[in-house]
Amino acid sequence: MKRIKAACICQTLHFMLKDDVPCDYAKELVKKEVADYKTSLDKHKTVYKIIDESELDDGSVIVKILKQYNQSPVGDYLN
Repeated sequence: MKRIKAACICQTLHFMLKDDVPCDYAKELVKKEVADYKTSLDKHKTVYKIIDESELDDGSVIVKILKQYNQSPVGDYLN
């Protein structure tokens, strides 16, 4: 029998600007979407660590995150 002792998932998320809205407003929406994503992680008590967060020239945001997979223990992954 096997058991998961520790598990995490590494993701690179690209929060892109919407095409159908003015550029400045689209940038605001992206910043709000990133903030809402982080709030959602906290709300669901997901253990995570943001490795890198960078804003591109066009205003979109790239987030590299290491986070808990399902409800598995994270072990030493986030140290």
